[in-house]
Amino acid sequence: MKALKILVAMLFCCFSLISNAFAKNIKIGLMCPLTGGWTSEGKDMERIVRLLTEEVNKNGGINGKQIELIVEDDAGDPRSAALAAQKLVSAQVVAVIGTYGSAVTEATQNIYDEAEVLQIGTGSTSIRLTEKGLEYFFRTSPRDDEQGLVASNYIQKLGYKKVAILHDNSSYARGLAEQSEKELKKMGINIVFYDALTPKERDYSAILTKMKAVNPDLIFFTGYYPEAGLLLRQKSEMGWNVPMIGGDAVNNLDLVKIAGKSAQGFLFLSPPVLEDLTTEQGKKFLSAYKAKYDNTLPQSVWAVLAGDAFNVLIEALKNAEPNAEALSEYMKNNLGEYQGITGVFHFNEKGDRVGPLYKLYEVDSNGDFAIKE
Repeated sequence: MKALKILVAMLFCCFSLISNAFAKNIKIGLMCPLTGGWTSEGKDMERIVRLLTEEVNKNGGINGKQIELIVEDDAGDPRSAALAAQKLVSAQVVAVIGTYGSAVTEATQNIYDEAEVLQIGTGSTSIRLTEKGLEYFFRTSPRDDEQGLVASNYIQKLGYKKVAILHDNSSYARGLAEQSEKELKKMGINIVFYDALTPKERDYSAILTKMKAVNPDLIFFTGYYPEAGLLLRQKSEMGWNVPMIGGDAVNNLDLVKIAGKSAQGFLFLSPPVLEDLTTEQGKKFLSAYKAKYDNTLPQSVWAVLAGDAFNVLIEALKNAEPNAEALSEYMKNNLGEYQGITGVFHFNEKGDRVGPLYKLYEVDSNGDFAIKE
């Protein structure tokens, strides 16, 4: 019976490879949160990847084949993401872009790996995602340990001595909090508070009061922009003016909508915001996006990392056979320094993005994100 199962699996893989080789189109999946709490990220991801797909197809496709984009909503939820992944595997995509949120991405990794489908995460920074030895997983976002080190260096440079660290128990936020705590302690900075809030609540006055009691000179919140906006607003309402810094998941213009004027002076670490993209591909992308979508821009750079994922996948498809093994081999060993939308990068043997990315931003009096350093 076991031998029969192995034979069936081998035949299925062979059939998939043959069907992909002779297919009229190359199927690429996009998994993103089109519903749920991160809808703005998901909708921007879809707009970006559809725009880039249209451009590739307009220019003749890949080796004479058109790109067929198949989009599935993961709702920013691990269970929904697993179902979305199974649908994309059944659709026989050669690769999948997405998704946003480390825990959501992690729920799909084994599904894609076992089906031999290449996956490129876009807003998933948890360290363990690339420590599993999965051959077909990549990401265009950096890792939490890199961000934790950069964040700690900035905190030390800015002169803070007593830091309260607050996360939301998600894989991403907890990982960044843990890494930052380690780095800050090495630097001799006192961690006077370390705890988690419950995401999607409307009132954080209780945990703010607990933090205020230990008198930190800085709050480092490692979670996402909806909660960061509420913390800023409610901290201001209680008359507490302690500075606050955020991790890269707060980089979304909705932060200012939630926090209002309380966002002014808020610092956060992030890949470059859209106006600060300096690569040739970045400038070209922004121009094309504005032309297609009524002179608007995506809400955050995290959606743009889906554009980097799509473009680097297209580069691989131009130079390798449309299957996970060949694409993975090319991206790890032959891609070289890729000139992406958000900067120059390559992939290491684990599938991690390698290349400088982070900047320190401050929300100015106009509610804009301005580079501080």
